[in-house]
Amino acid sequence: MPKRKNNKPKSLYIHIPFCSHICEYCDFTKLIYNEKFAKAYVDVLLKEISSYKLRKLDTIYIGGGTPTSLDDADFERILAFVSPMLESDGEFSVEANVENLTKEKLLLMRKYGVNRLSIGIESTNDEILKSINRHHSWMDAKDVVNLAKEVGFDNINVDLIYGLPGESKSLLIKDLNNILSLDVNHISIYSLIVSKGTMFYNRKIKELDEDTSREYYDLILKTLREHGYQRYEISNFAKNKAYSRHNLVYWHNKPYVGVGLGASGFVNYQRYTNTKNLTEYLKGHFYGYKEDIDEKIELIEYLLTNFRLEEGFLLSDFKSRFGVDFTSRFKTLNEQLIKSGHLHIKKRAHLTDDGLMILDHILLKYFKYI
Repeated sequence: MPKRKNNKPKSLYIHIPFCSHICEYCDFTKLIYNEKFAKAYVDVLLKEISSYKLRKLDTIYIGGGTPTSLDDADFERILAFVSPMLESDGEFSVEANVENLTKEKLLLMRKYGVNRLSIGIESTNDEILKSINRHHSWMDAKDVVNLAKEVGFDNINVDLIYGLPGESKSLLIKDLNNILSLDVNHISIYSLIVSKGTMFYNRKIKELDEDTSREYYDLILKTLREHGYQRYEISNFAKNKAYSRHNLVYWHNKPYVGVGLGASGFVNYQRYTNTKNLTEYLKGHFYGYKEDIDEKIELIEYLLTNFRLEEGFLLSDFKSRFGVDFTSRFKTLNEQLIKSGHLHIKKRAHLTDDGLMILDHILLKYFKYI
């Protein structure tokens, strides 16, 4: 193993935990919006960001929760504070919900250099939207995307969830056609995951069975490819290589700073997660826990993240990072997976379509060799 370099993080994730309402399926760190707490939170958040002395960042990503649930003044405070930290050609992304993505907020984002939007649409069926406690309609979503384009945004992602209660194959097809009609350059599509502690979990909502999930995913993959979208990560599709540069930092297992309630980061081979207790956070007690990443865990995480990518990873990158050839390190297993049609190796190692569909199973095989 070569000597590991403590590369300086070039990416910043900022977590805004506030939401105007709580969605039935959400398991992210979130709180119902309260103006008093929100203002106090932003005060402390800016102090936490300052503590990292960041500059010349490649990417900034403001997520949540719902960043656009903040009032305009607090929203602008954050944008104005971090905007000077970004390189001139950097990517600056903000997540938004349909019901509070106003023209005023769009103009503020343009003013401070935000150049990528990620809009949570989740479904284009109004009945399903109501059932998951989303406070917008499909018509609202169309209007917001068109407004963002009018204001000048040309790098827009929309999120869609499949497998929601009440969805059928025919409704999924309609969802896909509606999302395609928006003509955005990035689409993220996730299968419903029912997590402990969510309202869906308490209501005993079930996830799709394996066969149906595969059928739906195959339909999504086929449809989006036919319309010019390239899958570059299991759940992410882009036209004209409009990949999320920030998310690629995670998938290439590179360092980044995470700030805010419940945020995670990866700095100097140490992963940390901030406290999820707002009272503690407002006192300036940021960290929840930290974990040192040794060489074994680093290798596991590298495979875990990079194999999610359709293009996988460069063999030269693997060797420079771990000091050994990937082909020799996992020789027997690689040969088995190539023979079964699940792995392809040339200058890169990447899973095939069939391999990506059983990613977890394949990763477990690799982990046995580590």
